[in-house]
Amino acid sequence: MDFETFLIQLLNGVQYGLLLFLVASGLTLVFGIMGVINIAHGSFYMIGAYLAWSLTESFGNLWAAIAVGVMLSVLLGMVLEWLLIKKLYARDHLYQVLLTYGLILVFEEMRSVIWGDDVHGVDVPRILGASIPLTETLSYPVVRLWISAVCLVLAVAMYVLIRRTRIGMMIRAGASNREMVQSLGINIQLVYRIVFALGIALAAFAGMISAPVSSVFPGMGNQVLIICFVVVVIGGIGSVKGAMVAAILIGLVDTFGKVLHVEIAGVKLLPELAGMTVYLLMAAVLVWRPEGIFGKRL
Repeated sequence: MDFETFLIQLLNGVQYGLLLFLVASGLTLVFGIMGVINIAHGSFYMIGAYLAWSLTESFGNLWAAIAVGVMLSVLLGMVLEWLLIKKLYARDHLYQVLLTYGLILVFEEMRSVIWGDDVHGVDVPRILGASIPLTETLSYPVVRLWISAVCLVLAVAMYVLIRRTRIGMMIRAGASNREMVQSLGINIQLVYRIVFALGIALAAFAGMISAPVSSVFPGMGNQVLIICFVVVVIGGIGSVKGAMVAAILIGLVDTFGKVLHVEIAGVKLLPELAGMTVYLLMAAVLVWRPEGIFGKRL
């Protein structure tokens, strides 16, 4: 593999990892802070992608579609928390899994009714349509660099929100001792509603910005959900920093696993077995640290 090809794959791996982080950070926030296992999280990624496609068709502008889509996602998250999720805080995790699995079925059926079952594509905005030449024959699309940059900006914004703001202090306090926070007069129900809406908006936004570089198709949320749970497990439940490190590791391992050629004793390991590399990484991390890289020791 020459240097230019290596660089392209490295950038692809980082971009994929940062996109995974954006989705998984919402999952780890909801799980780690609210204690809710939301297996419907991938459905919001799918909804975001379909909103980007349908709103772009309506407005003729991806930027307007993303702005409106984010607002709709936040509203959806708040309504769902108010109607359903708030009833699960004191319930066993089994109830959370059953309810959120039901949401997957509901969202898939609604997607079929509203948008149909066809595969769609979103045009790359003209400003992002250029490519950066690396050699005479190889170039790298600007839109992928833009996705990476947006994910990094949101990662920094999340860190500032959680660690440097008053609402972040309330979120961290609510995760540690909900009853004590309530006794201090803080509306923990409102804090949880904000956290859930933020998690939903992050997943939907990830679907929106990824739509121009990937297809919009039925069931796309189920694929990203599994890998996001792997990110949460590797990084440590409730750790946004862990989600970032784990997502980058998974992005690089998955990307290079599909392009490297490794053969041992006549048996081709890569790329034939590339689908296993992420789960082998998870197994290795769990053997080393069962609570995840940045998870709290029990």
